[in-house]
Amino acid sequence: MENYRVRCSWDEEAKVWYVEDSNVPGLAAEAPTFEGLVSMLERRVPELLDENDVSDGTEIPLEITSSSHRVVHRHAA
Repeated sequence: MENYRVRCSWDEEAKVWYVEDSNVPGLAAEAPTFEGLVSMLERRVPELLDENDVSDGTEIPLEITSSSHRVVHRHAA
């Protein structure tokens, strides 16, 4: 059974979370919230594995990681 991974990132300009990298064949997704993206991935990953004839059993190990890079500012004292 293969461990599947999905790396998600925040697009500040588009204001969406998106799949930056994954070893799930054909996976591309975005959503306005991280929770929404995770919910979408929980549905789409099994569907895509079925569409690509990947038979790894009924349980699919899925590692979802995220990153968000921001610039913060100090307040003047």
